This record gives sequence, structure tokens and C-alpha cells, in this order.
Amino acid sequence: MTQKHSLTIAGHATSLTLEPIFWDALKAAAATEAKPLAALVAEIDEARTTNLSSAIRVWLYERALSGQD
Repeated sequence: MTQKHSLTIAGHATSLTLEPIFWDALKAAAATEAKPLAALVAEIDEARTTNLSSAIRVWLYERALSGQD
């Protein structure tokens, strides 16, 4: 089941709809990289070519494949 989360990135409010496992992985990635969650999402947002929620899932999947935890 997906959950909606609100963040402010690049000066505007946005909502993300992610499954809890992806939300937890995103928070863990931000902590590992010592970045605020909104800063990490902003980086993913800048590089995306699809909707933000999908881009986050792909970013997390690629991160997992590369062995980054």
C-alpha cells in the first residue's frame, strides 16, 4: 500500500506517493549520504525523466544494484 508524503524541494511543496519500503530506503539513503531528505529528493528530481515517485524507486533500485546501502 502506498503512502503520501509531503516535502519542500527547490522552494515548492510537493507530494510523493511511495510504498513504505521505498520511503524507509530513501530516508536511510539520505542518512547514509549525510544529506537532508529534501536535498536528496531535489537531486533525484533534477535528474529525472519520469514522475518523481518512479524516479525515486529507480534511483533506489540502481543504488541497491551498485551495492550502496
